[in-house]
Amino acid sequence: MRHIYFDSGDNCLVLLDQRLLPGQEQWFRCAKTADVVYALQKMVVRGAPAIGVSAAYGCVLAALEVEGRMDWREILAGKTDEIAMARPTAANLVWAVKRMRDFCRDKEFSTPAELAAMWLEEARRIHREDVETNKAIGINGRDLLQDGETVMTHCNAGALATGGYGTALGVVRAAVEQGKNISVIANETRPFLQGARLTAYELAEDNISVRVACDNACAFLMQRQMVHKVLVGADRIAANGDTANKIGTYALAVLAQRHNIPFYVAAPLSTFDFSMATGKEIPIEDREPQEVRYISGQLIVPEDVDAYNFAFDVTPYELISGIITENGVLTPPLSKAG
Repeated sequence: MRHIYFDSGDNCLVLLDQRLLPGQEQWFRCAKTADVVYALQKMVVRGAPAIGVSAAYGCVLAALEVEGRMDWREILAGKTDEIAMARPTAANLVWAVKRMRDFCRDKEFSTPAELAAMWLEEARRIHREDVETNKAIGINGRDLLQDGETVMTHCNAGALATGGYGTALGVVRAAVEQGKNISVIANETRPFLQGARLTAYELAEDNISVRVACDNACAFLMQRQMVHKVLVGADRIAANGDTANKIGTYALAVLAQRHNIPFYVAAPLSTFDFSMATGKEIPIEDREPQEVRYISGQLIVPEDVDAYNFAFDVTPYELISGIITENGVLTPPLSKAG
């Protein structure tokens, strides 16, 4: 599924607008830095790896935007900072911008256009590598799933959340490609409904068996032995293995432990942040209450009642059975050396 690409003819980043799925497939075109920041913050594109890929292409737009300015290097630094700070939790965002900056340090260029051309090659390389990494994650995780099992997922960690193929759903896809019969329960994932709208959309497109469950049905489904494995993605992983993911993941991990169900995280190494010793240091995004108070433009709570909308929570490493990466399956607690 090609949902992120750079249009060299128009010099713009083109994103499949995930806010409108599954009802509409519309494209959002980013012509400048402000468009990319908007797309990241308003969740036109979401999912840590996809955010990183989009940020890399955003740096290209930033370079093109400062063409002709005498102080272009200073302005460019500010614009790439804006991209890096668009959202606080996903590690891949800062990682991608840093990689783009580091790439040009030892390169010769005299104009923003020359830099943009080099950066476009690097952004496309980051994009290709992400897809390859996801496929490696799938291969490394597929043997954890047995024929006939049902996997519960939370949020969307599929192709739409990455450069392509997916992390958690990449493991499911790899197991299916191996010939296994795997079914998925996609938790709806309030308030943005990424499971109901996006995970179900992807799996239905791939003819992989999927049913949507409301978030508060998880314990019941586990109690009825309808869930064999839990598999989620990650937005940032601390040095010890504590993992930030979509709000509700921590509760899911607690329930999985109570019912003796293996709980796996699938994520690329770029999602690890070894500068943070534990998950207590991970910044948690606090989004607009309106996302909770409204559904499809319809107010669902009393007019004068506010809402919490923390976008992520942190699952302690001791609740995680393994972290599936492109280099293999890691068992928390982790260390930088490990």
